[in-house]
Amino acid sequence: MNEKFRIASLLHTDVKQTALHDYDVNTAQKVRNYHRSFPMYKQTPLCCMQNTAADLGLGNIYVKNEAERFGLNAFKVLGGSFAVGSILAERAGKNIFDTDYTQLISAEIKNKNKDLTFITATDGNHGRGVAWSARQFGCKSIVYMPKGSVAERLENIKKAGADASITDLNYDNTVRLATKHANENGFFLVQDTAFDNYVEIPQRIMQGYCTMALEAHEQLPEKPTHIFLQAGVGSMAAAVTAFFASVYGENRPVITIVEPLTADCFYRTAKANDGKMHCVDGDMKTIMAGLACGEPCSLAWDILSQYADHFIAFHDEAAADGMRLLARPYGQDTPIVAGESGASAFGCATEIMRNPELSELRKILQLNENSVVLFFNTEGATDTENYNKIIKEL
Repeated sequence: MNEKFRIASLLHTDVKQTALHDYDVNTAQKVRNYHRSFPMYKQTPLCCMQNTAADLGLGNIYVKNEAERFGLNAFKVLGGSFAVGSILAERAGKNIFDTDYTQLISAEIKNKNKDLTFITATDGNHGRGVAWSARQFGCKSIVYMPKGSVAERLENIKKAGADASITDLNYDNTVRLATKHANENGFFLVQDTAFDNYVEIPQRIMQGYCTMALEAHEQLPEKPTHIFLQAGVGSMAAAVTAFFASVYGENRPVITIVEPLTADCFYRTAKANDGKMHCVDGDMKTIMAGLACGEPCSLAWDILSQYADHFIAFHDEAAADGMRLLARPYGQDTPIVAGESGASAFGCATEIMRNPELSELRKILQLNENSVVLFFNTEGATDTENYNKIIKEL
């Protein structure tokens, strides 16, 4: 196998069958009803890339383009807004599944919550979504970013209304900092990483992503045979996996989770397959900033360990190639602006199909001319300078 691609596969011979009702169609419809109540809600497009698929030797490709979500250039606001809304609904004695935007912005609830502060750690998109959500409901927000974060992402978070800053810590330690300050100051932590006594909010964030999965399911004109999903802490990948597992049962698509070589905690955990989480320490340098997370979310792993089939860690240049191909697809396929993390799964699959050295990997994944592959472009160009630089390269 090519040294720039590592794969671990799970056979699921002893599956615990975690209940999927928290992420099934019924739940997803309720979550989408909540998101639909926002005046800025609009279903994001599902792009068919049939010409590009044919060139790669695939049957068809579909890309759910989340760069257009709520005008925030990323899907993350779906989770952040649902989690923030659930906290506000609970404080008002309501169930988030029966609550909408209009109720939460009422003068009575807004006045009750005007001094609330939400806090989070982020590589960019999640923090922007939390800040935007807090502002919608008249609350405050604090956002911490790991060292090396891009100034443009920081400024966009500030524009969304947050008190935001870049720390001198890596992502996982930045999460610990946000948690510490939440506990010390009575802030509400909105983080998509579960840990001891902190499960409900990460689950609400994951449920928020079901809106994206449900839309894609309804938009698809044919059943996908394969789904590729990028993972940072794994919350999006797990939510989408759980949704499609609930829809298709034993006939679910082949699900592959991808992450950078330098932040391959899910690959390591799947490879070891010993019932323990295997984390990554250090700076985890990668152009896929949104995926530079060294510690898997335990809620996510509970799902992925049962319903995901393959885990791949791969190199940065494949993600860059994915950005370039999405920007300049074949034939009449619609161009898509995808950031480094957004294009990661697409770029990983693209190289697998193009690189002769990865023929064995194609066989393992069962990728061929009959494959219908679904991807999620989770972000647009959130680092404009780097995006333009990458796209111009041959």
